[in-house]
Amino acid sequence: MATVILADERRAVCEYARRLTADGLVVGTSGNISARSGELIAVTPTGVDYGVLTPEDIPVVALDGSIVEGKLRPTSEMPMHLSVYTKAADPDGAPITGIVHTHSVHATAVSTLVDEVPAVHYMLATIGPSARVARYATYGTEELAESMLAALEGRRGCLLGNHGTITYGDGLAAAYSRAEQLEWLCQVWLLARSAGNPRLLPAEEIAHVVEKLRGYGQK
Repeated sequence: MATVILADERRAVCEYARRLTADGLVVGTSGNISARSGELIAVTPTGVDYGVLTPEDIPVVALDGSIVEGKLRPTSEMPMHLSVYTKAADPDGAPITGIVHTHSVHATAVSTLVDEVPAVHYMLATIGPSARVARYATYGTEELAESMLAALEGRRGCLLGNHGTITYGDGLAAAYSRAEQLEWLCQVWLLARSAGNPRLLPAEEIAHVVEKLRGYGQK
């Protein structure tokens, strides 16, 4: 029996791609997901309904962008994924093995209004001391990848101006959880802002929670 390259990662990409739609983080075939193992990346294909994806449909790509296995073309946002895997650095030095890019409604709306996500809740610390908004550039371009990298410096996610969000983690579960938190934070701020002037947490408190989260959960 032939060996299937990145079998577990391809299954996980399918699973989380379907969750993107179910959780309302994308519409149609927008957004994309990838998982890295060693020098290879399993990534969603471009323009395919996530509901019908199978692991065999998931392209496997090398870090130089060349296709190693799969008949479908990878996402048009490969420059962003490759840039995160090869140039970004987790603030705590953790491996980056999963990336989630969404077009979630509330985060996209916030990306048109501010340069940083306002600190309405301490869970902003799951991203970092703040969550920046990357300068707009056309999708799928190196310009967008460069803008994203600048916004990600010292952070685990950011908004993409007039576009959506991108988050990463050590595994797709971590990356996906951060995408959900970022969308929820933006929804809370928009709701509070529609009713008045929300009280924001000081930067010192967010920095304090960043430290507390390093010891959070079961180890």
